Amino acid sequence: MADLDQRIRYLTDEYPEWTRRTIAGHFDHVAELFADRVFICIPDREYTYAEIQKSSRLVAKGLLSLGIRPREHVAMLVGNYPEFVIFKLALARIGAVAVPLNMLLTEREISFSLDDSDAIAVLFNDRLGRQDYIKIMNSLFPEAIEPGEPDKIPAFSRFPKIRNLICFSPTGESYPGFMNFESLYDLAASVSEEELKKVQESNCYPDDIFDIMYTSGTTAMPKGAMLSHDMCLRGVYATCITRATGDGTRFYSPLPFNHIFAWNYVILAASFVGGAAITHPQFLVSQAFELIEKYRANEVVCVPSMLLPLVNYPEIDAFDLKHLTSVFCAATPAPLPLWQRAKEVLKLDNLTTAYGLTEGGGMVTVSYPGESDKIVSTRIGRMMAPNCSGLPEFGWRNHQLKVVDPVSLKDLPRGMEGELVCRGNVVIRGYYKRPEVNQETIDKDGWLRTGDLVIWDEDGLFQFTGRSKEIYKTHGENVIPKEIEEVLSTHPKVNQVYVVGIPYPVAGDVGAAFIELKPGEKATRREIVRFCRENMAKFKIPRYMFFITASELPFTATGKIKKYKLVEYAKQLLKDNDQSESE
Repeated sequence: MADLDQRIRYLTDEYPEWTRRTIAGHFDHVAELFADRVFICIPDREYTYAEIQKSSRLVAKGLLSLGIRPREHVAMLVGNYPEFVIFKLALARIGAVAVPLNMLLTEREISFSLDDSDAIAVLFNDRLGRQDYIKIMNSLFPEAIEPGEPDKIPAFSRFPKIRNLICFSPTGESYPGFMNFESLYDLAASVSEEELKKVQESNCYPDDIFDIMYTSGTTAMPKGAMLSHDMCLRGVYATCITRATGDGTRFYSPLPFNHIFAWNYVILAASFVGGAAITHPQFLVSQAFELIEKYRANEVVCVPSMLLPLVNYPEIDAFDLKHLTSVFCAATPAPLPLWQRAKEVLKLDNLTTAYGLTEGGGMVTVSYPGESDKIVSTRIGRMMAPNCSGLPEFGWRNHQLKVVDPVSLKDLPRGMEGELVCRGNVVIRGYYKRPEVNQETIDKDGWLRTGDLVIWDEDGLFQFTGRSKEIYKTHGENVIPKEIEEVLSTHPKVNQVYVVGIPYPVAGDVGAAFIELKPGEKATRREIVRFCRENMAKFKIPRYMFFITASELPFTATGKIKKYKLVEYAKQLLKDNDQSESE
């Protein structure tokens, strides 16, 4: 890879000033620059920029033939396949709004999202892993009929707005009642290039909403964050500049494409530099290294719960990883030992972390190239570097940040813990159909409340200290779960740990720690309590300790722990098994 200055120059030379584009307009631009370069790599095939561009144009014409129009909402329940990218780019071409859904959703959750988003069509996988989506869709749409036939008008009792059900089967199977994805290519013949061009040029604008991304729902029912074309592109470009993403960078990532981390910082980031996105529908560690070797990946983009099994894979030395230079690991802080092991076993030059949220347009802070391992493991980065996509009133940055008191919302000075708030040209306009939540979350001056507690130090670094809603009070003392987790993670037998507060008579709340031990290790509750007494104040020691396996931890698809599920789990465990209390 080129050196730091060369990598930054490549981006600033290619984009000397910001040109407002739609996602489709941006992809047409980069497809012209990088037509024959590889863009998407999956285990058995690779696709060039020109191939993806051509396919997205054909699918766009197929969608127009079905009657899907600008600003209509289309749900996507699809795994990490090239067809996800092709279909989403096709929606961008016709000005429709994508509603990407998490592949781990249950039937009840899918039903909620389809209804809440006002989707008029659904693209879905037939199955992925053990999940049978045909069964789910048959249950949700018992009246399913073949769409696209003029003498039949679909009428689904539970979802009256939905007109089209499109099934993507990687193996080419067909299912009664559902249109095949491949049929969109056949329908394309009925729409001319001139018609598609007219729709794209007269109905698609950079400030239009392109994505309704449902937040992970770690504390409540998900809400649809509305993101425009331009804000996504600006945010990605700013991150590429800050991280000095080089010409042709190849990203390996198992992150689900439905999430902003993967869509923005793998798919779109690769497109800015003529790079490639390397992925697979299911995260299998052995296959991950096969892909990294086969496609000469330069960077791994993941979350800590994915990085952990990667660096602990016993046969890692059997693979040629000489092209790999960096790991970009975010979503939740990773401990120093994990970073150090990653650097050692993957033989990396650079480690990067970041802090972001869908509502902030993706990444809000990011660590700069060359930061020390200690900084990467204890901080969540700095403000993004100034760039041409930023605002002049913000010093050419995309975000303006400040730390406020979570209760009074008064500004706090550097070095004091408080809630991070942000505003800028990459921050969402609001949640879909949630005016009351919008008023609570975004003030009249555009400041978005993140709900996350940080310390912004004099060196410009941000330290994540926890979620404001995760803080619990025990006997009048505030306890920050993140602080307890960091201490317990230093115990030599502990692999990972999560702490939540649960109700307790008189005390208010007490701590419950969920601990996964390292392979082959054994520990007792007494041993962990003794360690806590040596390393933290008595009131911070979790009253309850639960030793669990990794499979019992409730993660979202993007590696964030569902703390509210842990609270429920702790209550159930306490009903089933009495634990003696910490003294």
